[in-house]
Amino acid sequence: MSSGEATVLYDAPGPKARARNMLYTFLASAALLAVIGFIVFKLNDKGQFKGEIWAPFLVGETWTEYLIPGLMGTLTAAALAAVFALLFGSIFGLARLSDHRWIRVPAGIVVDVFRAIPLLLLIFFIWFLMPSLVGGGDFLLFALVAGLTLYNGSVLAEVVRAGVQAVPRGQAEAAYAIGLRKSGVMRRILLPQALTAMMPAVVSQLVVLLKDTALGYIITYVDLLNMGFKILPSVHFGTKLVSALFIGVIYIGLNMLLSWFATWLEKRSRRSRKTSAKPLPKTLDLGNPLGG
Repeated sequence: MSSGEATVLYDAPGPKARARNMLYTFLASAALLAVIGFIVFKLNDKGQFKGEIWAPFLVGETWTEYLIPGLMGTLTAAALAAVFALLFGSIFGLARLSDHRWIRVPAGIVVDVFRAIPLLLLIFFIWFLMPSLVGGGDFLLFALVAGLTLYNGSVLAEVVRAGVQAVPRGQAEAAYAIGLRKSGVMRRILLPQALTAMMPAVVSQLVVLLKDTALGYIITYVDLLNMGFKILPSVHFGTKLVSALFIGVIYIGLNMLLSWFATWLEKRSRRSRKTSAKPLPKTLDLGNPLGG
């Protein structure tokens, strides 16, 4: 729809309104270009475009010794946390749908508690707690993965609950009418449709999980941010800003790849499985999980 057409929200702009909009667009573009130019000028004034600052990133050793090992650490933590978070979310999400109050209420409390605790605080707590429980050792990966699992798993539990509840009630009633038990209804009727409906929200949370692995930097876990933004600039002085730029590009690429794969998987699942459940929004209003 062109900007000159009327909609239910506003009338079609007249000649003066179109001229005013063009003026505002020009001024906003000029202001944005001015800000970009100012930033480039300041960076150049600080010598951030000198060849010796960018040169380390053209050397294979920088990638093989720092960035790639850091990337592998990030992917390892993200992969482990994603698997455990999906498992945690599935178990507690289905528990929240139980007919038994003694299952539903404790599951809701667990989900509420871990959703309410800041993730960084949760990681710190696990990191400091483990040596007191089991003695000395390297618990960096464990603390990061456990914190990511508990927090993101609690959010995914609500996604699972909302996904199952998004399936029209008539689907379950028809299944009960032909003699299926609740486990069969859940396994054969509700979950296959809910999986397709909640795919966008699940992938959105996994993208958040991937980005949150950067919190491992605080506890000195060997990840992409730690290797590229802390250790590498200590070896090649003055490359901190350039390192941040490369790290940001890598994170953007990883998230775009994950989003693309999710879109492809969702389209394929919708072609192979008929569902009457509408896709869940990427940002859910999760409400009070104890309401039953």
